[in-house]
Amino acid sequence: MQHDLVKAADPGHAAISDVAENKEQTFAARVFASQPFWVTIALIALVVIMAINEPSFGTVENAANVTRNFAPIGIMAMGMTVVIITGGIDLSVGSVMGLVAIVAGLFLTWHYPWYLAFAMGMIAGIACGAVNGFFVAYVGMPSFVVTLGMLSIARSLAVVFSANQMLYQFGPDAPIVRAIGQAKWPLRAPAGWAPQWMPELSSHFWVMVGLALIVGYVFNSKAWGRHLFAIGGNEQAARLTGVPVDWIKFQAYVFSAFTASLASLLLLGYNGSAINAMGQGYELRVIAATVIGGANLMGGAGTAFGAFIGSAFLEVIRNALLMAGIDSNWQGAFVGAFIILAVLLGMQTGGKAIVAAILERLLPKKHR
Repeated sequence: MQHDLVKAADPGHAAISDVAENKEQTFAARVFASQPFWVTIALIALVVIMAINEPSFGTVENAANVTRNFAPIGIMAMGMTVVIITGGIDLSVGSVMGLVAIVAGLFLTWHYPWYLAFAMGMIAGIACGAVNGFFVAYVGMPSFVVTLGMLSIARSLAVVFSANQMLYQFGPDAPIVRAIGQAKWPLRAPAGWAPQWMPELSSHFWVMVGLALIVGYVFNSKAWGRHLFAIGGNEQAARLTGVPVDWIKFQAYVFSAFTASLASLLLLGYNGSAINAMGQGYELRVIAATVIGGANLMGGAGTAFGAFIGSAFLEVIRNALLMAGIDSNWQGAFVGAFIILAVLLGMQTGGKAIVAAILERLLPKKHR
């Protein structure tokens, strides 16, 4: 009896089994309510169906190709997720890619060391993000307007700097640049140790995985991540609690530009050339990946895993359409449909998912 009274008086005292059970139930509920979870299930189902019906889809070569293709989008989606969590949007990421590639390519053609060329390209990209962040965070302009303007500015600068020409004569460091963009691991025999059934994954993919782990850790364990969600959930309340809202929002746009710059430099090395059209239209694909992965365009929600799985889902869809013989011009229609569906699934009406609210309206309980 006395032991029971002690437990009642001490709310922090509980049986380990009780705590474990509550955590398990909470985790299970969170998983089944998670949009990235269901996107993952859909992705697995699509891969299995395509592998059964199209043998060439399930080859290790195609797996390596798919992972390489979606990795740059996944890298940029990490930055876009950070911006979207704050309630903003970054439409300039594709144009920033083009500008970064041209700036780095110019320094390579002038025979500067590869690391200096990459640094100058990165500085150009981050400068674009800093301009976006300044006008959004400190001037108070809408992110849509600011980043739409930067979309045009960065693309125009890329055309002017390149004289509308492809840059490919990268000088003595050209082999290093290509090695960075074309590296693979693990290598299959005889060059490496990996068995024949294991795909050789690109440097793009491994960079994306490393970045996703870092971003996921920050979201879950660091004050900066908590501040991002607080800003997206209620900016005024975040200000009242002492969150440096303007500084965090500024950093979000800089980080988005950083991820676009990183993806651009990897593609520059893979292609062995720089064109001012690099990244054209990528902003739609990146936003689509983040939204499909569960990011809320109103702010306050998003995960690193969602950015990863959304990017993978889009590329597998594109690859499957090509292998099924469907005209590539239909890809945009599918992407647009998935964006609308993802936003629909994520919307809330009166505290309920909008799909559930629609079902309740169409099928009242007395008819179900």
